[in-house]
Amino acid sequence: MDFKGVLVKIFGRDREIVLCAAGTAVALLGLGLVYKYNVRRPEKKFTRVGVVTQLLLHPMKSGKAVLVETAECLRMGLKYGQLRDRHWLVITEDGHMVTARQQPRLVLVSLSCEDGQLCLSGPQMEELRVPLQQSSNAVVDCRVFSRDVQGRDCGDEVSNWLTRYLESDKTVRLVHYEPHLKAQRPSEKDPLFPEDEKVAYPDAAPIMLMSEASVRDLNTRLDKDVTVFQFRPSIVVSDCEAFTEDTWDHIQIGQVELKRVVGCGRCVLTTVDPETGIITRKEPLDTLKAYRLTDPKQKTAPILGQYYIVKKTGVLHVGEPVYKISY
Repeated sequence: MDFKGVLVKIFGRDREIVLCAAGTAVALLGLGLVYKYNVRRPEKKFTRVGVVTQLLLHPMKSGKAVLVETAECLRMGLKYGQLRDRHWLVITEDGHMVTARQQPRLVLVSLSCEDGQLCLSGPQMEELRVPLQQSSNAVVDCRVFSRDVQGRDCGDEVSNWLTRYLESDKTVRLVHYEPHLKAQRPSEKDPLFPEDEKVAYPDAAPIMLMSEASVRDLNTRLDKDVTVFQFRPSIVVSDCEAFTEDTWDHIQIGQVELKRVVGCGRCVLTTVDPETGIITRKEPLDTLKAYRLTDPKQKTAPILGQYYIVKKTGVLHVGEPVYKISY
């Protein structure tokens, strides 16, 4: 008798025995799955490490910060209304980025969006308003450091305004990143970033977090105080010790989860005064180099603040506690 015949004979003789055996097998399988996905999974532990005191967007790369009380934290950075962090970029006519490293007075330019219009303002300049959506404008290939990215040109009026403001002998233009355009892949520059990570025009990561205490520690070593605005963070945290953010590998703020990737290596941009647009190329960078060369991955760049990727999106609020996640 074949195997099938045996089963039929047994099932016919004692249906209850077969059903009981099948039920036991299903129960054991269920218990195994419960064990795999619950018992064996490490339990998350939450330790309060600080509180959010400031949320900042820099809609235009190297432009003036926009302080908000609440912001959406998305995979590609903070969003407030129609403003997206570092989604506008000043470029030369051949597509290379222009930042406050070359044009320090860019830090005084405010970019906002109101009633479907893009608004630009700056010292001794009339406010400029143009349509935010200009889908007939050209899509431009750009370079942010050594990485290729795209942006939609914001038009000749904006170009003329920025060129006049910067008193540049060469024409500059403004481009805007749109979701369907080519984005940067941070992993192309630093393999510590996941390959699927994308950003528009930031130097590296969608989020940069730092603590007020770290800036206060720096100020004890300087002749002239600096503020967090000099370092252009996304999230500022208080109620913690200086540089403790260096150890926050995985944090949660509200429903948002962030994963630390690497320390933020500082450059000459930190020597631009955000109130005057004057660059010294000296402080606070020289002092930082004296005691914050703490990350061998950044080689000669001193570390102040940490780069994060967004593991779980959500809404951030000033005043929310920051929790370090451990297992």
